[in-house]
Order: sequence, then C-alpha cells, then structure tokens
Amino acid sequence: MSDALVRISNLSVRFEQEGRSVDAVRNISLEIPEGKTLALVGESGSGKSVTAMSLLRLLPYPRASHPSGRIYYRDEELLSADEARLRTIRGDRIGVIFQEPMTSLNPLHTIEKQIGETLLLHKGLKGIHARRRILELLTLVGIPDPASRLASYPHELSGGQRQRVMIAMALANEPELLIADEPTTALDVTIQEQILELLARLQRQLGMAILLITHDLNIVRRHAHQVCVMYRGEIVEQAPVERLFGAPQHDYTRKLLDAEPSGTPIEASSDSTAIVEADNLKVWFPIRKGLLQRVRGHIKAVDGISIRLPRGQTLGIVGESGSGKTTLGMAILRLIQSEGPIRFDGQPIDTLRQKQIKPLRRQMQVVFQDPYGSLSPRMSIGDIVSEGLQVHGIGDTAQEQERLIIEALQEVGLDPDCRHRYPHEFSGGQRQRIAIARALILKPRLIILDEPTSALDRTVQKQIVELLRELQRRHNLSYIFISHDLAVVRALSHQLLVMKQGQAVEQGEAGRIFAQPENAYTRQLLEAAFA
Repeated sequence: MSDALVRISNLSVRFEQEGRSVDAVRNISLEIPEGKTLALVGESGSGKSVTAMSLLRLLPYPRASHPSGRIYYRDEELLSADEARLRTIRGDRIGVIFQEPMTSLNPLHTIEKQIGETLLLHKGLKGIHARRRILELLTLVGIPDPASRLASYPHELSGGQRQRVMIAMALANEPELLIADEPTTALDVTIQEQILELLARLQRQLGMAILLITHDLNIVRRHAHQVCVMYRGEIVEQAPVERLFGAPQHDYTRKLLDAEPSGTPIEASSDSTAIVEADNLKVWFPIRKGLLQRVRGHIKAVDGISIRLPRGQTLGIVGESGSGKTTLGMAILRLIQSEGPIRFDGQPIDTLRQKQIKPLRRQMQVVFQDPYGSLSPRMSIGDIVSEGLQVHGIGDTAQEQERLIIEALQEVGLDPDCRHRYPHEFSGGQRQRIAIARALILKPRLIILDEPTSALDRTVQKQIVELLRELQRRHNLSYIFISHDLAVVRALSHQLLVMKQGQAVEQGEAGRIFAQPENAYTRQLLEAAFA
C-alpha cells in the first residue's frame, strides 16, 4: 500500500437520470499525502465535488454508482465499508466544509446546537465543556463576539458568517483530512486570507491533510502543495504547484491560468440622470431582551448611507461579511424596511405600499448570493426562468415565452435543453447562471447583483463579466454589484462604496479608489485581494 493518507485508484462515478447514464468522473487516480494540501481545480461540472463526496459515500446512492475504482483511507477501503464504520469516520477523522452553508446548516437549530452535535457524537462533550469548545472554535474562525451568536439561527448570519460556522464544525474534532469544498467562496478577501492562514496553521499543528476544491487559482498558488486539474470528469494534469503554475502542460490548464477577470468598465454614458438615489438610508434591527421583550438597543446594519447611481453605470459595494452590503441592496429594492428617502428613476418609492411598487419590480431585478436557496427545487429550469414572464404578463403565446427562455439561457452560457431539468441536477456555478438568466429575461433597467460570481470558476466569471458589460452597453443597464471579489468589482464598476459595520468608510470614483485609496481599511482590502 501507498504511504499516502488517502489514495484514489481508477475511480469512476456514474449517475442514472431518467433512464440514461451520465459518467461524471472517469477513471481518475490521485493521492493525498499526510499533512499536505492537494487542490482539485477545474470548471463547474468537471467532477471536483463528486470526487470529494465519493470519499465518504455522500453521493445520492443508489442513483450514483461506481463502475470502477477503489478509495483507501490509510489501509481501509471506503467504498466497501459498512455504514456504521463510515459514521465513525465522517466528521471525526475526515471533516467536510460544504460549498453552500445555507443549505448545509439546519434552519431549525441554533449554531450552538449544530456544532455541539458533532462534539457530542464523536467526543462525548456536553454542557459547559461543549460550550467552552464551541466558543473556542467560533473565535478561531473569526466570528465576532461568539457568545452572542450561540443562540443564533443560520438565517440570522451573513453568508460569510455561515461559512465560518461550517468551518468551525468541520474542525471541531481535529480531523486527519479536511475536505474543503470552496471554503472561502462566500467570504470577503480579508476574512478569506485569515481563514486560509488558519487552515494552514492548523495543518501544521495537527498534521492535517487538506483536499481543497476551488476555482480561485490565486488561493491554489499560495496554499496548495500539489494540484490536480479536472476537465469533463477526467484529470488532465497533475503536478506540484510550482511546476504547474510555472510550466503548465495541458491547453486547458493554460486556459484556466489566463482566465482572470480583466478589462475596465464600459465608457460611462453622457446621461447623468440618476436611476436610483438614497439619502441617509438606515436599517436598524431592534435587540429585544427580557420577559417583555423590550428594545434594549439596535443592530445598525445600515447606518446613514447615501448613494446616487447614474443610468448605465455600475456601483460596486465591497466590505467584510456582515458590513451591511446585502442589507443595503435589499433596502433599495424595498424588500426590507428602512428609513430615509429612496428614489427610482426620479420617483420616490420609500413611501409606496407593496401593491403600488409591484409594477416597478420588472424594472428592478436581483440576483441573490445563494443560487440553490433562491431556486425552487420543485420547479424545472424553464419554469424558474419564466416565472417573471408569468407575473408581468410578458409574451403573448407559449411559443413566444419559450423563445425568450431559450435566449436567456443561451446568454448565460447554458444549453437550452437544460430547461426541462431541475436545480439539484446542476453544479453550483450552473445554478448561479440560471439565477442570472431569471433576472435578465425581464430586460430590467436596474439589477442588484449580490455576489453573482462567487460560485463560479474563473473562466465562467470572465464570461459573466463580459456578458454583463455587453448587456450594459446594449441596454443601458445599471448595476449595483455587491461582491468580495475585488478583481471582478474593478472590471465592472464606475463607482465604489466601501462599507464597514454599516457605514461608508470610502466612496467615489472606482478607478481613483483602486489606484489611490485614502482610508486604511480600503487599503487593507486591496492588499488582501491583490497581494
């Protein structure tokens, strides 16, 4: 046997779908050495997550099968292990950070209960001993004031905070192998770097191996030892990280390395009329305590933000998780209650009732951060994309609506035949493209994009950036672009708003801020992103 911690030999994975077989992974072999990081990279749908989930038999069996292959953990073959043995390994010797924390965390249980469950199951910890360990883990992954978050539910946390809770759960029992499936996708760049440094430190302390699945090649370059490049279910190149980045051998590898989003925003329109304005906008959430639930204070998610976005331009909003970026976007759309005037195309909308604002919804669309949570699992892709057409009465006939659906899917790089399938049949990146198609089909004037490229690999990110530029040029679209990926923000944004703890720390012309940031926090973000 090999001295590797995990050895995969000639593994294939097949899915049965509607009477046909799909080979998602074909005859791959790789080894994960003890204490080292192996990165799996490739486009969405290339088989990275399927390979990783096969390690612990977490695929939807019996629909999924393994026509060939063996997986060894030390000297133990896992594909033939019984379920009882796998339960002792899962979450204890092998931990997993899943790609989508909102769907991986139980919405009915508090953060304390969910982390405590794995400690009780594998370590027998409970009561004060479990709470002490939970607080230690939450502190370790950068959750501020962790004691106040123990009773929180997943929906009360930002996307980045939920991801950090997932990391805390995966590390709870100090596993020998950590499967990290896009572990920093939802995190801003400063926290991203902290989390990666944390994993590296724990790797050194515990001798832990890491299987890192990511589309971010900058992360791979800095934190991996060995790289496997996957394409359409096969490994097309394996090499130490220095050799792969210095002298890539395969054409597809070179394509990935050249796929960094680049370019500049389209030339700003001469029309300076504002499409959306907000003055001194506030979103304060009351903190209620005591038997009578009296208000004892407020969480100031958005605290006095003013914006003015001209038609045909993009406002980029950046800042740490929990800084209020998404809350600001939802307030502008009137999806949450706020204080302060909001105007859309010169019309005040902050005083409108929901019935009055409904006709404007076609003009103001949103792409949410979590594509899986925003897509109904009971609806086909065609039904999801066409939902807005039904609501707003667009398309005189079924054939006309079908044509619009096909055009929208083609615009975001999806095969129109996929409209008959369901969200669970797609990768994370493909689901995000479906969410973008749903917004684009209504040809809105303003789109709020909340981390629209966070789940996409770099090649698709570049395509989406170019697509958004072209759509903006063609239709004079305006975007509010919320993201922690500053490379994407720089490629699209005319204006930039930097937020921290609900307030604007720097605001103005994007090119100037990227070139000469005035605020220390802005400089910190840029250094973390472009180091």
